[in-house]
Amino acid sequence: MQTIDLADQGLRALNETLQSQDSDTNQTEWLVTNPRGSHAIAVGLDAPIDVTIKGSTGYYCGGMNKQASITVDGSAGPGVAENMMSGKIVIEGDASQYAGATGRGGLLVIKGNASSRCGISMKGINIVVHGNIGHMSAFMAQSGTLVVCGDAGDALGDSLYEARLFVRGSVKSLGADCIKKDMRPEHIELLRGLLEEAGSDARPEDFTRYGSARKLYHFDIDNAGAY
Repeated sequence: MQTIDLADQGLRALNETLQSQDSDTNQTEWLVTNPRGSHAIAVGLDAPIDVTIKGSTGYYCGGMNKQASITVDGSAGPGVAENMMSGKIVIEGDASQYAGATGRGGLLVIKGNASSRCGISMKGINIVVHGNIGHMSAFMAQSGTLVVCGDAGDALGDSLYEARLFVRGSVKSLGADCIKKDMRPEHIELLRGLLEEAGSDARPEDFTRYGSARKLYHFDIDNAGAY
């Protein structure tokens, strides 16, 4: 395992080193110590490497990730996994606002709670939150899956497109054009696989599915107040 002390080597050197790894690297395991809430740690990675960050991070940790598996042994600031393309990011603690924003692929696992706007404008990413999420989560979410093992705040799925939302607990309120939907066998199987990959023992049968009512796809004067 390669170890980088962020306090000694600095953020620029850390990211340049990790970003320089390619698909043929034999340096596949990395440990980052003393993150001390630094911003933009392990961004723009594009290699099948495992990166463990021992401590909490600031904003945009793991942004634009491709292929890499990143574990934050602590909590993460705003925008963790922003615009993630593939790979896997695991937050052992809590995540601040807009976790997984605009994510296009891969899996983001938050073992604690997530703040507001979790999964905003998600475009294919899968997100599993073991705890609760805040208000306006999955706002304008286009595709992908958001799984919440706890409760959801106000305006869940506001202006939702085709993303799939599953919540085990209560939902304070649904956003515009988001409705409760039937849970079919294919959704149970999808959910079972995501929960297993995310290390959750929750039962897929205990979740409720939410999705788009598809009334805001095109402008309609009768729905003007909802836009």
